[in-house]
This record gives sequence, C-alpha cells and structure tokens, in this order.
Amino acid sequence: MKKVIASLVFVLALVFTASAQDKMMNKSVKTINLEQKPGEFTQKTLTVSEGTYVFEIANNGVGHNVGFVLVKKGQDISKPENHIQTAYVTAPVENNSKQTSKPTVLTKGEYVYFCPLNPTATDNTLIVE
Repeated sequence: MKKVIASLVFVLALVFTASAQDKMMNKSVKTINLEQKPGEFTQKTLTVSEGTYVFEIANNGVGHNVGFVLVKKGQDISKPENHIQTAYVTAPVENNSKQTSKPTVLTKGEYVYFCPLNPTATDNTLIVE
C-alpha cells in the first residue's frame, strides 16, 4: 500500500511540475502585432529585445488573403530556405481578420519582413537588441 501511495505522489508531482513549466514558458512568449493594409505594413520598423515571440498579423481591408515572411537581413528573401518558417502565419490571413504564427525565437540582429501575397515592400525592418 505504501508503494502505491508513493507512486501516486510521484506521478502527481510530475504532473504539477510539467504544468508549472508550461505556464512559465507561455508567460515568456510575447506577441508582435503587425497590420497590413493594401500594399503595405503600417509598421515599417520595429525594435524588440531578444526572446520568443508570436507574430499576430492583421489583414485590414486588403481584399484578399495575406501572409507573413521573416528573413534575417542580408539573406536572399526569394529563397524559402532563408525564411524563418516558424514566423509564417499558421493559415492565410483572410480579409478583415487576424492570424498568428508559431512561437519564434529571435536573437540579436536585423530582420526584414514582407508579404508576397499583398505585396508589400521587402525592406520593413525588425531590429532585435
């Protein structure tokens, strides 16, 4: 009986530890909100600190689906292998709606972002300090 109780206590401790870790990780994920209008992002330059971010992309009256591409500055943006794929929205952003990306770790440096579906300028800058 003591072994059963000890096993139960051990399993419960693991469950509570995992739950606490999940909550701590979720708190450390921040959101970057970006808005697209026809042919442009409303935010041309953004500065954030290093960390893990989710991109929330708003499609405000573009009239069709939009997306989001993030690339380390200096890399060829036309090559999908240079895209930071976790930053892609999880589904196309329909007109007058929002969509988010997966959590994306950003390290110090400069990035460019654009939407090939809108299409927007390819020199919008995200600076990570």
